[in-house]
Amino acid sequence: MPSESQLYFDDFTLGERFRSPGRTLGEAHFLLFAGLTGDNHPIHYDEDYARQSRFGARVAHGLLVMAMSALGATALSQRLEASMIAFLEQGGRFLRPVLLGDSVHAEFEVAGLERKGDKGVLRLRIRLLNQRGEEVLEGHHAYLLRCR
Repeated sequence: MPSESQLYFDDFTLGERFRSPGRTLGEAHFLLFAGLTGDNHPIHYDEDYARQSRFGARVAHGLLVMAMSALGATALSQRLEASMIAFLEQGGRFLRPVLLGDSVHAEFEVAGLERKGDKGVLRLRIRLLNQRGEEVLEGHHAYLLRCR
């Protein structure tokens, strides 16, 4: 990617916002995630069991939902290839269930900029929203980036 399209720590401003494309969580996502992690609780795969739960339907794995907030799944990721040093931390709080067939997208807001010499910590506030515009997760990420 040409260097002029690359973003560095210095290029971000507090309050700046980005959005990820939406993704619909289907059967394959649930099965692959369960296979990868070993999390095979019936709330994720057993329709009858899930129907009798307080959610009334199959619920996405919490860590699968958290993974949907990945900055790497956005177009912004390619613009950080020259500056990205490390993904430092993440955290989140689940606000609503994400059910089989729900579509979600992430919204990112620059919440903190901490320069440390020739590097800086970019702190992002994360909101994950479903197809109805309901917030299903709130959280944060922190990245260590090179400065220009």
